[in-house]
Amino acid sequence: MASDTSTALKVVNFALFQAGWLACVLLTNAWAVAIAIGVVAFHLAVVSVRPAAEARFILLGVVLGSLLDGLWFSTGMIEDGAGSTWTPLWLTAIWALFMTTLAHSLAWMHQRIWLPFVFAPVAGPLAYLAASKLDAVTLPANTVSIAALAVGWLVIFPLLMTIQKRRFAETLA
Repeated sequence: MASDTSTALKVVNFALFQAGWLACVLLTNAWAVAIAIGVVAFHLAVVSVRPAAEARFILLGVVLGSLLDGLWFSTGMIEDGAGSTWTPLWLTAIWALFMTTLAHSLAWMHQRIWLPFVFAPVAGPLAYLAASKLDAVTLPANTVSIAALAVGWLVIFPLLMTIQKRRFAETLA
């Protein structure tokens, strides 16, 4: 029974992330941020096993992820319709949504040390490419932008997984 509940909560986590991501890339405004905050709050109240610890982990990931996206915006690897030179709030909100998945629907990534290194440089850039197809962002340098995203995700995702395992292990319960 506990396994069924755990699986159901992982499915809820995955669905909430996908819905929140889509809302953010379609809206790219304050409504997107409000929706993401609501999704994260719901996640912490209903899905999270250790809400306080997970909230701290989410905050850390939001800071690190936003710094990485800020680097890409400031160097022109990513652009948006608003002419942002740093990470827009709706994209920061996506980092919060993404961070909710690491202890839940993406927890399986902790099973093999090599998985984040294979998964991240492919899946990370694909999310930005999908956002570009929905006109949330553009990747002006095309192949160079995708390569920069792949390198960034090759670093950030395993780093986040390592930090979670070493400093926020209780969120993996």
